[in-house]
Amino acid sequence: MARLGLALIWLLHFLPLAALSRCGAALGMLLYALARARRRIVLVNLGLCFPELPDRVRDHLARRHFRAFGRSLLERGILWWGSKQQVRELVTVEGIEHWRVVADRPVILLAPHFIGLDMGFVRISADHRLNTVYSRQKNATFEAILYYGRTRFGNTTLFARQDGIRAMIRSLENSEPFYYLPDMDLGERDSVFVPFFGVNTATITGLSRIARLARAVIVPCVTRQLPGRAGYEVRMYPAWTDFPGDDPQADARRMNAFIEERVREMPEQYYWLHKRFKTRPAGEPNPYA
Repeated sequence: MARLGLALIWLLHFLPLAALSRCGAALGMLLYALARARRRIVLVNLGLCFPELPDRVRDHLARRHFRAFGRSLLERGILWWGSKQQVRELVTVEGIEHWRVVADRPVILLAPHFIGLDMGFVRISADHRLNTVYSRQKNATFEAILYYGRTRFGNTTLFARQDGIRAMIRSLENSEPFYYLPDMDLGERDSVFVPFFGVNTATITGLSRIARLARAVIVPCVTRQLPGRAGYEVRMYPAWTDFPGDDPQADARRMNAFIEERVREMPEQYYWLHKRFKTRPAGEPNPYA
């Protein structure tokens, strides 16, 4: 099934971007209809983060999310098999001056889990050295294509999340920028509970810990999906000052607050398919159970 899906993505990547985006949106609506377990996860997440919205509005937002997610799936074909010029045309980069200002120091690009995450990474790595972390996949075929797609321009080293942070720190100390994705629920280990949309959320402290060990500066980097043929936009923000601080919990709160601000700007594009609130403080039930 994985090979069939990848073959379809390869075939469709020859379409003009406007047509490909329409196909992706249609795929998203098919997934919304058929993937009931994932649809429930999305709706639970939206209910926790936007309790003020009526059910029908949250359902509409969930549909928009699936359409955006379906687009990102099919448009990955350009990342994996398109030319470097096609990738540059698919994804534009704004605010790179914020990176250049601090380029004499180790740099961590803070990249939250929006659906354009891979688009931003591959686009930057087409022109710059850029390392990142990844989670090993259960499906060998899918892992192989993800690894190939993220390293095909030769400017990248992927570090497996399961292998720890030592290699990441060494790469930063060697002036190799790092694209870091710390906003997922990875369990209680190395996590603190801090607010995210008003919900106490297990948040890893890796961003401040790695920044402290490598003496790195944080440049937030968010990728936005644009309408139709416009593709995607990577936007970099000014480097954070006074980070990390003395309190890892305060650092985690700062990270979550920044991500929440960006989510409110484009709520359909955050990766709501992930069980972000699965790990709970003692005594609180799992909302996905």
